[in-house]
Amino acid sequence: MEDQTHPSPVVRMFFDRPTGSLQYVFHDPETLQGAIIDPVWNYYPEAGAVTTQSADEILAYVEAEGLKIEWILDTHPHADHFSAGPYLKEKLGVSHGIGERVVKVQRIWKDLYNLPEDFPTDGSQWDRLFADGETFMVGRIPVKVMLSPGHTLASITYVAGDAAFVHDTLMMPYAGTSRADFPGGSSEDLWDSIRAILDLPAQTRLYVGHDYPEGQDAPQYMATVAEHRFSNRHVKDGISKAEFIATRDARDETLKLPARMLEALQVNIRGGRLPDPESDGHCYLRKPIGRFDPR
Repeated sequence: MEDQTHPSPVVRMFFDRPTGSLQYVFHDPETLQGAIIDPVWNYYPEAGAVTTQSADEILAYVEAEGLKIEWILDTHPHADHFSAGPYLKEKLGVSHGIGERVVKVQRIWKDLYNLPEDFPTDGSQWDRLFADGETFMVGRIPVKVMLSPGHTLASITYVAGDAAFVHDTLMMPYAGTSRADFPGGSSEDLWDSIRAILDLPAQTRLYVGHDYPEGQDAPQYMATVAEHRFSNRHVKDGISKAEFIATRDARDETLKLPARMLEALQVNIRGGRLPDPESDGHCYLRKPIGRFDPR
């Protein structure tokens, strides 16, 4: 799907196996200008430790390919991994963006964590808050922002030429869709978001946010709009909105919280930063007790 005006982006996937998270770098093959989407800052809950292994793999690729990164882009505040956005922003000297509804997620989780009144919930932790329908350029590739709530109320999709980065809205066709039961989530909103994505041109490449292969098998991470409409187990053509909502809600009733969720959200509502160090010079994470169903 390349025309004389806009090239088809080159996309490279990076996989964080402990969380099943898929990270992406895409670039314009002519100008080598590119962007990084949903980078992972590795967190080890058993040790309370963080490393930059995944982000450094991305940096090595960027350097080896001679890419000129223009943006670090988050699709939403993730519940299963820390964002490496600030680390990559510092290393590359570029801007960090997310959808403008992140402020609503910040307000929800500020209350859940009982954070101080002066904790900012204006999205100022990012350089740019993208509005629904906004378009910006990465090299010669137009990138359109689509509001895609449901998994979270702040989720957005980046449509870069003939590639769309749909975060945790869709899984691969054999797996279906992602959960919609987090605070601010909605299976009805998720259906509406997915149908908007599936109205993109049939050959649009949809890059998902997660896969969970067995053992050391390689993850699957891309299927076209046409493939999802034909075979996605939750939303293929012929499945009604009511059927989807019933399936999604029933499935969500059985799911435990992601293992890193209560740590990840307090970092990610800060744009991928730990809380400020306390009097001993160390950072500490909080866990609300009794606020969620243990299942």
